Amino acid sequence: MAFHDIQPQAPVHFLVIPKKRLNQLSDATEEHTALLGKLLLTAKNCANLMLLEKGYRVVINNGREGCQSVYHLHLHVLGGRKMKWPPG
Repeated sequence: MAFHDIQPQAPVHFLVIPKKRLNQLSDATEEHTALLGKLLLTAKNCANLMLLEKGYRVVINNGREGCQSVYHLHLHVLGGRKMKWPPG
């Protein structure tokens, strides 16, 4: 499932979230391999639909110090402008 972020940090900013609940990436086990792969493929397919052919960034915030605020694993996909490095 994918939807636009309610507080976008880039011209294009959407989230990709699995239907099956996984609180955070650090909770993942081998049984989550297909789910994690599906998340990345969904991010790529949505980025193509959003015409992000010049590039985009995929982010997973994990845990409190990783700035995770919603404890249901999700990917942030940001694009529509040149990203900076380091990110933060």
